Amino acid sequence: MDHHQNIEQVDPKIKLLVVLGDGGHTAEIVRLVELLGPDYDYTYLMTTVDQISQSKITVEGPVHYITRPRAKDEKLWGVVRHLGYSLWQAIWLLYRIRPQVVLGSGPAVMVPVALFNKLIGGKIIFVETGSRITELSLTGKIMLKMADLYFVQWEQLQQRYPQTIFAGRLL
Repeated sequence: MDHHQNIEQVDPKIKLLVVLGDGGHTAEIVRLVELLGPDYDYTYLMTTVDQISQSKITVEGPVHYITRPRAKDEKLWGVVRHLGYSLWQAIWLLYRIRPQVVLGSGPAVMVPVALFNKLIGGKIIFVETGSRITELSLTGKIMLKMADLYFVQWEQLQQRYPQTIFAGRLL
């Protein structure tokens, strides 16, 4: 038996936790997963209020839900409470599934998940949503400090933030 064959049989697939968000975020990340193909062990995460994303998944994997950490125009106390609960759920989920990489595109739920994954030694790949042409999203600004790889979909955004990588459009 060839030594390389033996390694391939024992070597598990890289575990990716794919964070899905409402609308365009999900479409972009689902497209990226399709481009990456079946060579990874995918687990999906979305918020409990997301009624659509699960039906868009095209590459199979278990799906988990956590509380949305922040709603648009939510008062500070609500944000603090929801963020705390979301962070606790993210810690518990990451402890259970132990992904090597968290991959996401911009929903607020990406922040607590990425933060804890980074603390336990995991990697973060962030893709700024294609709707952001000249300025990063709030999640994107936070992720700029955390992500191991940070992709943007517009050249002018990469020029403004040289630490990012321009790799073309997903949609």
